[in-house]
Amino acid sequence: MKTAKRLLSVFIAFIMVLSVCPVIYAGDAQPKESAAFTDDDFLTAKGRDIVNKKGEKVVLKGVNLGAWLIWEDWINNYEEVSDCFEAYETLVERFGEEKAYALIHKYEDNFITEYDLDNIKSLGFNCVRVPFWFRNFYYDDGGRKILDENGEWDFSRLDWIVDECSERGIYVVLDMHGAVGYQSDAPHSGKTKSVGLYDKTEQGEQYRKWTNELWTAIATRFKGNPAVAMYDLLNEPMCDCDCTEIRRRINNEYIYDILYKTVRAVDEDHLITVECIWTPLAVPHAFTKGWKNMVYQVHFYQNSDFIFNLFVYLTRIYFADVPMLMGEFYPLGTTTWANCLKTLNNCNFSWLLWTYKATGHLMWESDWCIEGSKDGFERAKLKTDSYEEIARKWGEDIRTENGFQDSGHYSRDVKDFI
Repeated sequence: MKTAKRLLSVFIAFIMVLSVCPVIYAGDAQPKESAAFTDDDFLTAKGRDIVNKKGEKVVLKGVNLGAWLIWEDWINNYEEVSDCFEAYETLVERFGEEKAYALIHKYEDNFITEYDLDNIKSLGFNCVRVPFWFRNFYYDDGGRKILDENGEWDFSRLDWIVDECSERGIYVVLDMHGAVGYQSDAPHSGKTKSVGLYDKTEQGEQYRKWTNELWTAIATRFKGNPAVAMYDLLNEPMCDCDCTEIRRRINNEYIYDILYKTVRAVDEDHLITVECIWTPLAVPHAFTKGWKNMVYQVHFYQNSDFIFNLFVYLTRIYFADVPMLMGEFYPLGTTTWANCLKTLNNCNFSWLLWTYKATGHLMWESDWCIEGSKDGFERAKLKTDSYEEIARKWGEDIRTENGFQDSGHYSRDVKDFI
């Protein structure tokens, strides 16, 4: 985000030269009321709308399941390590691979449960975005796969969330938050200052091979599944990298084109979303690359309603021929929830709040999550707590029904815009 304001200024100037024409926006669609999905609920792009097979417009309004399958210390209840990579490595070094993953799975089993999906449905949301990283499927960045009890590559966590959401009529965005080799220098990719996915080296090529392998497996597994709204190929690519916007676009265009072709080789039908995050200049227009059935995505973490409105309206003008998704956002400073949600609805954007739930620090007062705790949570000290102590802190206390309260964020800020 450190270059966001400078890049936004460049984008605004560029857009003003490109276009001053008005844009007509379609009206809102209501969240789905039906339960289990059928083939009729499969989503595709039609112009700037997302539609199901019956031709009905669907606007996705939902939440991210941040802090579940990939961790950040500010939204997770652990400490003594700097990022998710160090957290995993510390657990493996201290307890061995089998016991380390038993702890990781214990956390995952308790953090998001059927109770949470029922809660999300009851609040009126019709979509969740599921951030994951490659180490949910590989033991390391050397391509060593995590296998299930049958010796098959283990996708049980994604299978579970897609199946459970399908039963409740909730769409799922599958979000590669951390690719093999890492696609940004930010800790939310899994490891800080480690971007290597773009490297024109033998190692970079290997990272891309394994990332392609993972997307091939995911797309093959969920081909034809109507509960999967779209594949989110990479979260916030080139985020926090010290580079020009031209270099950012070159790198993003290069890696997105590879991943797009990888997915399309096995799944021609699902929506694919690419992220321009801070300015649309960071990715090419779909028609210039021959990309079909696309959703373009932005994220927003900036100050003031004016900047938010300008960002949304000009992005809608710049990408006038595809559906738009605000995949993550949080109003900082003088930006207000009411303005954000009203503007997104008026401009025909689907949107997903960051985030549904958190156990980290600074969450209660800041409205970053719908479910939290004003009393906080015990933080697992990954370098000094015993195995049993970490297991206790990642046990039933982090289940929403046991240790969480409604932050008031939903009823105060969000409810009237769904």
